Amino acid sequence: MSKLEDNVNDILGIKKEEKFSLTEFEQPAPVPRKIDETKDDIDNDYSHSRDNYYNLIDKGNEAIEGILDIAKEGQHPRAYEVAGQLIGQVAQTVDKLQDLQKKLKDLKEVPGKTTANIKNALFVGSTNELQKMLNRKKEDEIIEGDSGQPEKDNTGDK
Repeated sequence: MSKLEDNVNDILGIKKEEKFSLTEFEQPAPVPRKIDETKDDIDNDYSHSRDNYYNLIDKGNEAIEGILDIAKEGQHPRAYEVAGQLIGQVAQTVDKLQDLQKKLKDLKEVPGKTTANIKNALFVGSTNELQKMLNRKKEDEIIEGDSGQPEKDNTGDK
């Protein structure tokens, strides 16, 4: 405290109170999370996100009730505008909750959907590059063959 505050406190008979240091308030306590070791990270993240969305929706609904009471009492247009904005934000949070469920469903379905059917393949390059690629493929097939020798042509050419 400053010297002036100390003098005023002495005159008024106010005892000096100890204040908390700012360092106690700068470090917030970590938020406890419910982590189930038997579930995957995806499931843990989903459940934590879902809990947070439900919490936000509940608090938003409480805030809507409060601002609507204020708007009814005061009949001020700005209060109704704020209530409308708050209702819109809660509705967006509900949409995000539904999107979260859809994303989890998509994540869990991905491994089962993989099929390796190639219907239309397109080569982008020159004909020279295509020929080189095909020749390399032929050489690879010859090297991987049984005897390592190219098969003899039975057309009668010697």
